[in-house]
Amino acid sequence: MEVITTHVNADFDGLASMIAAHKLYPEAVLAFSGSQEKNLRDFLAQSVQYHYTFQRLKNIPQDQIQRLIVVDTRQASRIGDFSQCLNNPGLDIHLYDHHPDTPEDLHGSVEHVRPVGSTTTIFVHLLRKKGIRLTPEEATLMAMAIYEDTGNFAFDTTSPEDLEAAAWLLAQGANLNAISQFIAQELTSQEVTLLHALIKSAHTYTIHGLDLVVAKIELPEYVDEFSVIVRRFMVMENLDTLFALTHMAGRTHLIARSRIPEVNAGAIARDFGGGGHASAASATIKDLTLIEAEEKLIQLLHKRR
Repeated sequence: MEVITTHVNADFDGLASMIAAHKLYPEAVLAFSGSQEKNLRDFLAQSVQYHYTFQRLKNIPQDQIQRLIVVDTRQASRIGDFSQCLNNPGLDIHLYDHHPDTPEDLHGSVEHVRPVGSTTTIFVHLLRKKGIRLTPEEATLMAMAIYEDTGNFAFDTTSPEDLEAAAWLLAQGANLNAISQFIAQELTSQEVTLLHALIKSAHTYTIHGLDLVVAKIELPEYVDEFSVIVRRFMVMENLDTLFALTHMAGRTHLIARSRIPEVNAGAIARDFGGGGHASAASATIKDLTLIEAEEKLIQLLHKRR
């Protein structure tokens, strides 16, 4: 049995990479390892023309998985219950990812890992090389993934390959109107209120000659789009760095953003058990209160040069 999956809390890049992987592994089963981001859930619920068959994780017998194709992550801790099959005798693992290396990375017989802005970009390169054509719907989904993961090509992780991939997808019939509908997000009135609260809580620390902004907020319930609020804060205030801490639904979370090479957001997030890129990373922090997480964050920022 072959299974294609991606990380828990899947985003457009995870979904599009799964669909692209299915073009290469047509006999494989598609299955999410856990939850999906809100805008992706909305997309799957509203867009009837994008019909894909996903199996429920609970219906997949873990002991029968012979090949596991993992996209947009290489960490066992991020594939939910699929980590249970990693000890299957003779398991063949295929990995496709664009995130930086970490000590926790899985290894497989096939590894396509490149420092581009989106894992979907890696798949587009492979599909083009094999001469595989896409439907306009598939091209639109993959373009959405690249637009979202590169911040409309504004993130510093954007590579020339991402632009080339997007151009090819447009030639395949990608619909820009559909892309803007799901990727360009306007804040709700509640999110605007949270944005102002986050801005009000922000404090600037000068560490090693750099101005580093830390903001923290306590929320009574989980907010799906907290990362969108953090991104809007950074853009509005034209910040070079932003570390946003929030305690919601009983857990403390870190969203880290950096536009400067002196501060590696991914390295900071990894020290909290998370991960990501040098410019954008996140972590769910266990066993620390909001105050304790802030104290640890400041200590880490002082230690890193």
